[in-house]
Amino acid sequence: MSDQFDPDMPNIDAPAIGSPTTDPVPHPFEVKFASRVDRLPPYMFGRINNSLYQKRRAGDDVIDLGMGNPSDPPDPVVIQKLHDASADPTNHGYSKSNGIANLRREVASKYYRKYGVRLDPESEIISCLGSKEGFSHMCLALMGPGDTAIIPSPYFPVHMYGVILASGNVVALDVADPDKFLSNVAYTCENLTPTPKVLIVNYPHNPSSAVIEPDFFIEVVRLAKKYGLLVIHDFAYADVAFDGYVPPSFLAAPGAKDVGVEFTTMSKGYNMAGWRVGFCAGNSEMVRGLGTIKGYYDYGMFQAIQIAAIVALRDTEANVLQQSEIYQSRRDVLVNGLRRLGWKVTPPKAGMFVWAEVPEPWRSQMSTMDFAMKLLEEGNVAVSPGSGFGAAGEGYLRMSLVENEHRLRQAVRHIGKCLSASKPTSEPIGT
Repeated sequence: MSDQFDPDMPNIDAPAIGSPTTDPVPHPFEVKFASRVDRLPPYMFGRINNSLYQKRRAGDDVIDLGMGNPSDPPDPVVIQKLHDASADPTNHGYSKSNGIANLRREVASKYYRKYGVRLDPESEIISCLGSKEGFSHMCLALMGPGDTAIIPSPYFPVHMYGVILASGNVVALDVADPDKFLSNVAYTCENLTPTPKVLIVNYPHNPSSAVIEPDFFIEVVRLAKKYGLLVIHDFAYADVAFDGYVPPSFLAAPGAKDVGVEFTTMSKGYNMAGWRVGFCAGNSEMVRGLGTIKGYYDYGMFQAIQIAAIVALRDTEANVLQQSEIYQSRRDVLVNGLRRLGWKVTPPKAGMFVWAEVPEPWRSQMSTMDFAMKLLEEGNVAVSPGSGFGAAGEGYLRMSLVENEHRLRQAVRHIGKCLSASKPTSEPIGT
């Protein structure tokens, strides 16, 4: 009999199983997870989220600067289009998992208009249920046991755990200095066996808000071709930038489509986070691999949402620019307020966050997690502790810009009162 597995052939050779002659010994029923789940650490933000929930249940007015969840609505024309498209019965069936053709064409149009990049909407663009889903499934398409990815450090959690869930290994490199990051990529490829398979980059960077100039991606392409790296650029904050800075697209670098892809999203600049609309564009084989995985996992997003997203891309670019101006004003309020409290803060050039160093003497006296919990429990201000983004984030806080200027000023006042009421000694612990 052939050992070839045939899913349509029943296993007729299985022996019959008789009835048990004795009752089984009672024992607790155990659920064993796959090893990939066991590799995941406890959720770092669980303590903060639980405390935030409990305080709000008790009636406390907590200012949430933790999650980058846009609080502003999409343009009314986009909401109206969703309403109209939802009323069409033809839009309620299964959709294509790679996205409707007109949506992919609109993405291609934006890339050409904004970055001068020509993309084939049929083979070089695929829609995703948000960029996070697309990134995770791209890792499944590219990686397996023994494969290694280079990721930024500190890291947005999915950059680490998307690789781990795909059974891959991770090397995390500091992103603070772009030139040093690139030299460390080369060093890692020269000295690690087997050579890393995937390079993950993320600019504007979450959580640190680090940015780069276009020549950075020219070097990324050169390194990718030299070492055989597949590049994934997470471009989630493409549409949120300040002071005239324009975040460059990886795909605008010569030869970029030969080696990699770029993920974008409508969650940030378009205020459509809950709509879950994202895109992967670039190398046609990598796009095809992602499409293969998605074909087994989903039937695409609700078609009415895709139709509304077309209108957003086509008709609301002025609103996207205006939203950046709103975030810039909020950035200035938060940064100036923290500086008045004596904090060392560099104003970000892009993104939805301020990456703030915990001030002394607190930084020497307690962990970033404990400091974040102090601000929440005693000041009613929720922030993200830097340690939630890996060891390189220890000593920093990530503060989102989703609250309005009045609430941000209020948050700064609460922080100031909280810290002045219980300032520790200036001597570090252990001295």
